[in-house]
Amino acid sequence: MARTTAQQKLGKKLRELRTEAGLSQERLGEITGLDRTYISGIERGVRNPSLRNIEKLAKALKVSVSELTSF
Repeated sequence: MARTTAQQKLGKKLRELRTEAGLSQERLGEITGLDRTYISGIERGVRNPSLRNIEKLAKALKVSVSELTSF
């Protein structure tokens, strides 16, 4: 059985928080200045975001970096 990677766990957590906030990927991209396809890649676990981008996402979702990365 394949193990879930940290990237996949981060992506799942990001998707959960984004949908709880009622934001589309496109809207989250507008708020953060990140492309919607980049956010999609993070959520699918195929992108490895920088700490700077993790901070942008957490701020836009009104959560701490530790909350976004707690999985």
